[in-house]
Amino acid sequence: MRVSICMATYNGKEYIFNQIKSILDQLSTDDEVIISDDHSTDSTIDILKSFNDARIKIFTNEHKKGPVGNFENALSKASGDIIFLADQDDEWFSNKIEMHLSLHQKHYDLVISDAIVTDEDGNVIFDSFFEGRGSKSGILNTLIKNSYIGCCMSFNKKILDYALPFPSYIHMHDWWIGLIAETKGNTIFCTEKLMYYVRHHNNASPTLEKSGYSILKRLKNRIQLAYGMLYVLLK
Repeated sequence: MRVSICMATYNGKEYIFNQIKSILDQLSTDDEVIISDDHSTDSTIDILKSFNDARIKIFTNEHKKGPVGNFENALSKASGDIIFLADQDDEWFSNKIEMHLSLHQKHYDLVISDAIVTDEDGNVIFDSFFEGRGSKSGILNTLIKNSYIGCCMSFNKKILDYALPFPSYIHMHDWWIGLIAETKGNTIFCTEKLMYYVRHHNNASPTLEKSGYSILKRLKNRIQLAYGMLYVLLK
């Protein structure tokens, strides 16, 4: 199975070298790393180019898109059979891709694996993301509280085709993709910890942090996701 790694970047110079290296070491010559960059103003692009690796394909947005639009741009370029989402500031363990692919071969459409959560200095915050988040599968559970964190996920082209294009109203892309997989495919929560999930002051999402959204905003997000799911069910 050919692999596409889809990464959205923005000013990631502090972490991106180690992350890209941890990924490239696991890929075959036919795989690809799709980078969608949201107009980084630091040396992120220079670091990526320094690898001089044809598997890294860099696309720069004409206008800033934010995290959701940036990931959508990367996903729209993916040509692999299995697509992984990757953040610019984590670090994957050497068996992550192999483990995910073995589960896809057992006919799972989406695989999500556990992670060790650390701060930017490598100190462990949670030994298990699943435990820290209270992760649970199921459509209702996912609507109530998203357990599908993008950087821990991989999925096949079937799920990607249902998920794209992203509806304009979705709050986060990984939540949407997780619900699509719950609705249209088979998912599995792999309890193996296969990466360091790094939390720092510049993270694009507040995962594992107390939400700053109002109750009304959180309710609106879930109603819009439920509406989108109904539309997908009719496809």
